[in-house]
Amino acid sequence: MNLRFTKMHGLGNDFMVIDGIRQSLPETGLPLPADEIRRLADRKFGVGFDQMLIVQPAQGDADFRYRILNADGSEVSQCGNGARCFARFVREQGLTDKKSIRVETAAGQMTLSVTDDDQITVDMGAPRWEPDAIPMTAKAEADSYFLVSGTQAWEVGAVGLGNPHCTLLVENVDTAPVDTVGPLLESHEQFPERVNVGFMQIVNRNEIRLRVYERGAGETLACGSGACAAVVIGQRRDWLDDTVTVHLPGGTLHVCYDGQGGIQMTGPASHVYDGAIEIAL
Repeated sequence: MNLRFTKMHGLGNDFMVIDGIRQSLPETGLPLPADEIRRLADRKFGVGFDQMLIVQPAQGDADFRYRILNADGSEVSQCGNGARCFARFVREQGLTDKKSIRVETAAGQMTLSVTDDDQITVDMGAPRWEPDAIPMTAKAEADSYFLVSGTQAWEVGAVGLGNPHCTLLVENVDTAPVDTVGPLLESHEQFPERVNVGFMQIVNRNEIRLRVYERGAGETLACGSGACAAVVIGQRRDWLDDTVTVHLPGGTLHVCYDGQGGIQMTGPASHVYDGAIEIAL
């Protein structure tokens, strides 16, 4: 099959975006076989991406359905940077001309809003703090948890945003042990579905620096849901105010949350190129 796609990125977090409305994809299971997703994700032999995004017809009263596949072939429920790219893609492809777009995800319905300066605001929904909703194994909900691995222990905040996140406070993200601690915590036994791991440096009450080790993808240049997770975890500890600028290796996001409704995350989405590739189904 000749598969048409668009390569996009949100602050360097890159995506292979596939129109599943105007071209046929398998209707059951994963939109593509997991081994084919891994081949396409390979940066030397395939297209190369952190996640694959699939645009599909809505099953309910939304405008579209939105599916997210990691580079390792696993499916996840939420991706903030991907959501912004999704919004730009459906408008550029002529699938909609709406500036407010409702999409179905595995985590529920979300709204994407295109601003006058072509920034995109994503309503990420309300944070979920209960351990079962993250999901995480813990005796009770808490502001922070201690994760132990061998002789090492880390204090983290944890939250569910359609996908699980934990965030560590560090003095300097430039020297944070992302490459070593990230994989350990990603697959920690207290997170049955694995976890995205954020390393947060607080600059002041309205500004942080952040690096994120994403489950199924490793460290990425940006993670929108990780930025939201870090902000609400910092707010819960009274370290941060309602509006926070988040500096990631790939660029800057703006996150607003006042404790009511959903978390609002705003940032850019970039179109890199359009292409086609042969795949085996």
